[in-house]
Amino acid sequence: MKDRVRKNILNVKQYVPGRPIEDVRREFGLKEIIKLASNENCLGPSPKAIAAVRGSLANMNRYPDSNNYYLRKRLAKFLRRSESNLIFGNGSDEVICMALRAFVGDGDEVVIAKPTFLIYEIGSQLAGARIKSVSLTRDLKYDLRAMKNAITNKTKLVFIANPDNPTGTYVSKRDLDEFFNGLPEKVIVFLDEAYFEFADYSFRDYPNGLNYLSSPGVIVARSFSKAYGLAGLRIGYGVSSPEIISYMERTREPFNVNLLAQVGATAALDDKSFLKKTLAHVQKEKEYLYAGFRKAGLNYIASATNFVLVDVGRDCKEVFNALLKKGVIVRDMKAWGLDTYIRVTVGQRQENIKFLNALSGL
Repeated sequence: MKDRVRKNILNVKQYVPGRPIEDVRREFGLKEIIKLASNENCLGPSPKAIAAVRGSLANMNRYPDSNNYYLRKRLAKFLRRSESNLIFGNGSDEVICMALRAFVGDGDEVVIAKPTFLIYEIGSQLAGARIKSVSLTRDLKYDLRAMKNAITNKTKLVFIANPDNPTGTYVSKRDLDEFFNGLPEKVIVFLDEAYFEFADYSFRDYPNGLNYLSSPGVIVARSFSKAYGLAGLRIGYGVSSPEIISYMERTREPFNVNLLAQVGATAALDDKSFLKKTLAHVQKEKEYLYAGFRKAGLNYIASATNFVLVDVGRDCKEVFNALLKKGVIVRDMKAWGLDTYIRVTVGQRQENIKFLNALSGL
């Protein structure tokens, strides 16, 4: 069978998500487990989204609107963009894959940072692209100058996660302006802003990707999974020129965004108080975690997201497994090549206390 598989498939390392709570409960027989692994909203989903989803349960026998009519109208108004500027995906991950399917083929080059969000590399491998990886700076930030220098006449697409996952660092407006200055027009720049709301809330020099859409070939992707708390519904979106969107639409599976995700996301956009509460909570609890790390003598990366990357000073897999046995799920950074780091999602205060206590007891 192996000889029948596409050659580029053989080199793909499958994405491994954070351990589910039930999975850990079955393995260790624990009653109390906290999950701080997947950058989910610890406050849950928007109450308005919950109400909207409940009101739509009786319609689950119907296919969803493949064109996302009501969500498209609501989001276009929210972003002050045309409806033709929008495309929706089963999470922003699918928007990434649609861009690759539309614009990248065998032998084309894709420029990414290393380490960064793993889907860029996986999706590019599936597309048959030649991947040019550019190392982060010493302080684990994107090196946009080096990424720009890596562009050749074969480069089709450049991925910029802003803020980045797993580091939590961000690219400033000044650096992004410099990157776009003199950039070849044929290159498509994908600005992944899955954590946009957190960075925009806390940092004045954080750039809004939508302001770069006047440049040719820019795609901005955002998500309802993080700040809006709808990770379980899987819905994200892309914003670009109508022409680029039209090409990406040709790669989109029909009915790719389910009914409940559409109504939940539409309602979540109207729940401004919940979003404000989420952002304030994350900022406050990040400071609490920072203080805990400093007290323990651990180095961490100041984050523009709802997670923190922390250097535990030893093999991260050992720390990850030891925390699992104590009912605390985090992410070890072995897959990213950060062998002494773990990534922890900002939780509620009691969750953060349990995590810090468990970590200090190792």
